Amino acid sequence: MTDLLYTEKDLVTSLKDYIRAEENKLEQVKRWADRLDSLTSTATQDPEGFLGHPVNAFKLMKRLNTEWGNLESLVLSDTTDGFISNLTIQRKYFPTEEDQTGAAKALLRLQDTYNLDANTISTGDLPGVKHKNRMTVEDCYELGKVAYAEADYYHTELWMAQALRQLEEGEESPLDKVTILDYLSYAIYQQGDLKRALEYTKKLLQLDPEHQRANGNQKYFEFQLEKQEKQDETKKKKQSQKSFSLIPERKKYEMLCRGEGVRMTSRRQSRLFCRYYDNKHNPRFVLAPVKQQDEWDRPYIVRYIDIISEAEMEKIKQLAKPRLRRATVHDPQTGKLTTAHYRVSKSAWLTAYEDPVVEKINQRIEDLTGLEMDTAEELQVANYGVGGQYEPHFDFGRKDEPDAFKELGTGNRIATWLFYMSDVSAGGATVFPDVGASVGPQKGTAVFWYNLFASGEGDYSTRHAACPVLVGNKWVSNKWIHERGQEWRRPCGLSENE
Repeated sequence: MTDLLYTEKDLVTSLKDYIRAEENKLEQVKRWADRLDSLTSTATQDPEGFLGHPVNAFKLMKRLNTEWGNLESLVLSDTTDGFISNLTIQRKYFPTEEDQTGAAKALLRLQDTYNLDANTISTGDLPGVKHKNRMTVEDCYELGKVAYAEADYYHTELWMAQALRQLEEGEESPLDKVTILDYLSYAIYQQGDLKRALEYTKKLLQLDPEHQRANGNQKYFEFQLEKQEKQDETKKKKQSQKSFSLIPERKKYEMLCRGEGVRMTSRRQSRLFCRYYDNKHNPRFVLAPVKQQDEWDRPYIVRYIDIISEAEMEKIKQLAKPRLRRATVHDPQTGKLTTAHYRVSKSAWLTAYEDPVVEKINQRIEDLTGLEMDTAEELQVANYGVGGQYEPHFDFGRKDEPDAFKELGTGNRIATWLFYMSDVSAGGATVFPDVGASVGPQKGTAVFWYNLFASGEGDYSTRHAACPVLVGNKWVSNKWIHERGQEWRRPCGLSENE
């Protein structure tokens, strides 16, 4: 998207060049018109006397035969060539309709996850923002339409109401209240609130008494409301709330993303430590041990501080950027990679032989974990833009997914190593809903945990998620380490949960 900013800047420069060319052309035409206006006014007062002068007669012939033709050519000259050709070239890099809809859905996702009201987002008043920007009536209306197209009437109501509020506050817009009220009343009706739907329909009819759909809706709503009032009040309340019930995991996930519901007691906290770590006197770290700190106890999650340099992070990003593609997940049914709505990011894979930096990083992970990297997956680099997320998931294959990593032939994912390569202004935490853990992104650090017990059984407490990025840009890279090659490095335990 940073490239798109420069594309737009280039187009604005091209547009200004076109405007200057048009203004120059109009200025020439204006000077011609002013000169001839004065001349013809004088000449028509005494035509015969004016033409009695041979020079005036000659100049009239010249003007009509030659100069008016030149003026015609000037008026018909096309100054748009440069701008239109540039626009045509750049258009192939433009976002698609799908991209625009995806960006709108990202805003709706952030609104839910971080409990933001529509006005807070519309005014741009978000935590950690550097470049505040307001949304227009049309912007709010567009979000409402995207929600409406998805039959998401809850968000349709929120954003149409915000568009209406801004119109009523005096914001100028090509949109009118009738159009917005039409969407708003229907969205409220779809959520079961007939009384409010009727109120907004009546407001619409005050503005446009001949509105055919609103007149029909008013009669229908009044009839339905009369029926509803006869029903049991408790049942009505239950029906109106049914569509908004959240599954427990989703609620826990969103709470953790907001920094709520972290289940770490002071007693457990007292057992978490930080230390200088050399992994049993590994030669590479004896003289310069790394900083390691405990992030969580069960599952055991550790963070390594200042474990990747600024230069290494920039090199990894540089290698990954040209290859970034929409991230995929393993389909449990087919065992193949596919895109999914619950994982919104772009990723690229880097092999060790591509650059010495990648090989060096792989070696560092092996030295600190003591695990074999030859059977690990390649280094995956991921970029999460605004609204980018990965909903709760397991990194390892469960028993009901026997073919999850069959094509790799290296067994299950025994452990996960995750580098944070950027700070995030707001949002973007890694959370573990089942245990109430939250790990914040901190540039230059990495976190590590085992997905499998020593017995090879999956540790279901490692189910985790990447929270949506509210403000900023999140870069991570991860290494999924597999079972094969670890037989002597991490021997099998004697019990399932060992």
